[in-house]
Amino acid sequence: MQLNLRNPIIFFDIESTGLSVSHDRIVEICAVKVFPNGDREIKTRRINPTIPISEEARKIHGISNEDVKDCPTFKQIAKSLADWMKGCDFAGYNSFKFDLPILAEEFLRAGVDFDFRKRKMIDVQNIFHKMEQRTLVAAYKFYCDKDLENAHSAEADTIATLEVLEAQLDRYPDLKNDVGYLADFSRRSRFADYAGRIVYDDSDRPVFNFGKHKGKLVTEVLKTEPSYYSWMMDGDFALDTKKVLTDIYLSLRNDR
Repeated sequence: MQLNLRNPIIFFDIESTGLSVSHDRIVEICAVKVFPNGDREIKTRRINPTIPISEEARKIHGISNEDVKDCPTFKQIAKSLADWMKGCDFAGYNSFKFDLPILAEEFLRAGVDFDFRKRKMIDVQNIFHKMEQRTLVAAYKFYCDKDLENAHSAEADTIATLEVLEAQLDRYPDLKNDVGYLADFSRRSRFADYAGRIVYDDSDRPVFNFGKHKGKLVTEVLKTEPSYYSWMMDGDFALDTKKVLTDIYLSLRNDR
């Protein structure tokens, strides 16, 4: 089933130097832009991460330091990539947990303002897990009856994710062919920051989603333990998390 789109939607997948959103970098990104008329445009770029690729990551995606040493850095392509993504919604496989946070972090590090929160985002894995509880390779076989060749290459995984979502729409009549509905359906928690350190409760209030203050209102913690703000700002947290926390902190000060 072809996607019913109001805006173009970008399916994307990222390979990286490791699994830390705050420290690791992108080494390859593939994005498939699907237009409302069904046309597709594919961009795949390898990127010089400017830091070494971990051996664990290299074993997964097969990209070595030598492979990317002459490639552009993310900062060099950030502005043109942001321009190409402007006005689009987004989709990926398990993208809420890693791909989206690390991409947002790279944009912040490059000094390019691109706010994904203004766009609709679909996580195809969350739809899959709610319906069938499988992995991407199994999902591709289950929904598309195909074997996923070159798994863990950004382009193969990205195209497979697009085909899986189209097949999910064909298989499940209850799934509405609407990006807004699919974004809501595939969301597990409403994250205030991309890394999921701060989430919204049922009353749309930000609460901490980790550590000793998990489940507590951010505003209450900052009022009763102001040093927690400094601890997080000095800690190993993503730039986006610190930005969201600072916005809450400043709103408290302005309310006084």
